[in-house]
Amino acid sequence: MTAIEEKKRTSRSPAPYPLSVEAYHVLGELGYLPEKTELVNGLVYAKMPESPLHALLFMRLLGLLQKCVASGTHVRPEKQIRCRSSEPVSDLAVVRGSIEDYAAGHPRSAELIIEVCVTSHDYDRSKLRDYAEAAVKEVWLVLAPEKQIEVHRHSSGDQFRERVLRGPGGHLVSEALPQFTVELDSLFKEV
Repeated sequence: MTAIEEKKRTSRSPAPYPLSVEAYHVLGELGYLPEKTELVNGLVYAKMPESPLHALLFMRLLGLLQKCVASGTHVRPEKQIRCRSSEPVSDLAVVRGSIEDYAAGHPRSAELIIEVCVTSHDYDRSKLRDYAEAAVKEVWLVLAPEKQIEVHRHSSGDQFRERVLRGPGGHLVSEALPQFTVELDSLFKEV
């Protein structure tokens, strides 16, 4: 055995043991997980406290979405989306059906997901793989410090084929919900 092979054999790092969505639910129901957590890529993460800027952008977007959601869809604020190995909590999601349709389980896809990123850019980007696998039509990452929106569309396997960056300024029309338009200067006003 060469010195390199010996070093590889003896210098292993501990690997995390990922949880299934089912195990995550059981641990939560038994009280072994804190309330404000989410399962992303098989790992449990504590939800970060919400900053005033995050809350402001979240409330502005929620108000805009609620005004234009089409019949047969509804807005789910801060709720889970069931993915293959995750159950991420998106800031906002527009899903098909009524709220009663999800009495027995979380939605498995969405028309549009919005994540507000004040300091969580990398973390929210880590959810993109799950959203793509769940065939989410469109994901917006609202990049507060940059006053931009990063749009991901056209999922294929575990990634999105299109990435578009809008702002500062201008407007953005959702491809998945064409009735939903955001004027970026208004959204980021006083930010």
